[in-house]
Amino acid sequence: MKKDKKLSLILTLSSAGLLIGGGVAAYWLLTQGKPFSRDLLPGANLIPQDALFAVSFTTDSSQWQKLQEFGTKETQAELDTNIVQLQERFLTSNGYDFQKDIRPWVGDQIAVAVLAPEMSKATSKPVTTNASVIGNEQSLVMVLPIKNKEAAKSILSQPKAPKGGKWINRSYENIAIKETEGQAGEKFSVAVVDENFLVITDNPKATEKAINAYKRKTSLADSLGFAEHYPKIATYQPFAQFYVNVPFSAKIAASGDRSLPAPVLSQLQNNQGLAGSLSLEPEGVRIKGVSWLNPNSQRVLATENNAGKIQNRLPAETLLMLSGGNLKQLWTDYALTSQGNPRSPMTPEQLREGVKSLTSLDLERDLLSWMGGEFSVAIVPNITKEGSSEDFRAAFVFMVEASDRNRAEIALKQLDEVMKNQYQFQIKYTTVANRPVVNWLGPFGTLTATHGWLDENVAFLALGAPVTERILPKPNYPLTSTTMFQTTVPKEPNPTNGQFFIDVERTAKNFPLTSFVPIKQTWIDATHSLGVTSAVSDYRSIRYDIFLTLKKFEKSDPLLTPTPSATPRQ
Repeated sequence: MKKDKKLSLILTLSSAGLLIGGGVAAYWLLTQGKPFSRDLLPGANLIPQDALFAVSFTTDSSQWQKLQEFGTKETQAELDTNIVQLQERFLTSNGYDFQKDIRPWVGDQIAVAVLAPEMSKATSKPVTTNASVIGNEQSLVMVLPIKNKEAAKSILSQPKAPKGGKWINRSYENIAIKETEGQAGEKFSVAVVDENFLVITDNPKATEKAINAYKRKTSLADSLGFAEHYPKIATYQPFAQFYVNVPFSAKIAASGDRSLPAPVLSQLQNNQGLAGSLSLEPEGVRIKGVSWLNPNSQRVLATENNAGKIQNRLPAETLLMLSGGNLKQLWTDYALTSQGNPRSPMTPEQLREGVKSLTSLDLERDLLSWMGGEFSVAIVPNITKEGSSEDFRAAFVFMVEASDRNRAEIALKQLDEVMKNQYQFQIKYTTVANRPVVNWLGPFGTLTATHGWLDENVAFLALGAPVTERILPKPNYPLTSTTMFQTTVPKEPNPTNGQFFIDVERTAKNFPLTSFVPIKQTWIDATHSLGVTSAVSDYRSIRYDIFLTLKKFEKSDPLLTPTPSATPRQ
């Protein structure tokens, strides 16, 4: 039962983050009373370095009311349920009301961190290989910054007795701690640290770890690279912020039956952190993110930010687009971090073998060797002309700037021969907009694919619906000229090494998105579009800006204010 409750809380927090982030969870903590602390994760000096993740949400009711403007009836009902469950767990079940007992003294955000389970002392294996774990329990730490000390004294000096038990007093490192005694199930522990933070945990050991982290400077704020990279995503009055500890999460993934190969763990240890801040805007939610490598790792990032032009070659009706600055380099990075990883969406070995089996070509030698420039992959819907048949619903369009056109020409001719001899396709040479193109015709004469050159250096391959006439010549109304693209895809960071865009509403009408992404249909129904812009900041870090345009939903009753008797909406 205890394990189920912990899992339920984690899922509750994750669901709330998914609702407002469209699959990007929000995990942040609160800063108070320290110079420049607003630029770091709030409460980071209390969170132990081995925390798996941390999350905080604003206590500003006006921001929660603003959140109510977004989504659908179903998403709002689920958000209400999650908030009621969270408050019931920590407040109303112990006789406290947020508005009456907490709001008068609490700071701008309330934070929760999940600590890693204790690694078994019985194993002699290093943490970068399979390590056993004591139990399956992950401790929770909640941090409430104290903004009004006088208002806090009355509730903290005489806490209400927990249901089925009582408070007992003890101290650790000269800090007074109150713990529940005689209560069935979880054992809560409460302490005031540095007079500025109220720390609540569900495990007395977790309270001691938080105090140790603060006093011995073994906290998240003192971890490698944190203070250097976290300020890059600092935002004024964010709705939420998050941090994910990549190496410690990898250790958990490596334990028990979920073991990962040693080479994979070695690569994961090169990554240190992932963090972000989430803000509410009139049309949706903006997320500023940063990821960084371990400062001591041998791996460095290629500081190339050369993307941003190829999107102009796609037509306005494009449903989905992913672009990057250097496909060859992207593959090198992917192969390095995914080699032997069973959790990769597709392993490098599978891709190499698949290309070899289907085309007889070597992925790296024959194809990627000349793809050293900007690229894009896109889904362009079919626009059926009157009286014509609709053989394909859309086209998959691949464009790439060739770094070696001669090698590219050789590879494309080899590909034509494979389609002709191995698959019995007809190879037809023609022109579109006075440019030569090659069509692959299926056994029944159906146009299946077209490839050619958009200019001297940019090659394209379109599979499925006939779209060549919409990209040759360059479209008069490109994707980048549309209002949706301009309002969805962030303009920063600039220059960029890649962008992503999806018209969620139109794409979902044509394709079952839940089959491709692990997101509930409820969240998809609440989203108009999603845009991402990324850039390599330096040899060790990458910046991301994400924006989701969301549907509007009006509701009058405020969130974050349910009474102890409140029940989730049906």
